[in-house]
Amino acid sequence: MLKVAFASGDRANIDQHFGAAEGFVIYALDEERAQLLEVIEFPPETMDGNENKLPAKIQSLSGCAAVYCLAAGASAVRQLLAAGVQPIRLDDEEPIEPTLNQLRKAIKEGGIPWVDKAIKKQSGDDSRFDKMAEEGWDE
Repeated sequence: MLKVAFASGDRANIDQHFGAAEGFVIYALDEERAQLLEVIEFPPETMDGNENKLPAKIQSLSGCAAVYCLAAGASAVRQLLAAGVQPIRLDDEEPIEPTLNQLRKAIKEGGIPWVDKAIKKQSGDDSRFDKMAEEGWDE
């Protein structure tokens, strides 16, 4: 299952800037379904460049492969990437449901690079163990 977050004020649309997001809607997805896991709410924030609000928001996304939002500042992007969360910036407000459908299709068929990478990371790359076995070892 892939965990994805959406910056949303109304729980139905991707309609928030990351730093000023009033909430995140988090789903677990596979190729068959999308299941709402949780809704996280924050007090209203202004887009004032104050980075003290970022750590709590980034920590709340622990385990998520990505977060969809309308915008994210450079510092937020750096911190999200360092935490293993891919920020996805949209140009305009979009409903969450069609995005979930696109992601389920990508999980099944591939084609969205960050989804492909997240799935590969989850499944683990066992080829390194094969290489180690070929090299042998001394006890």
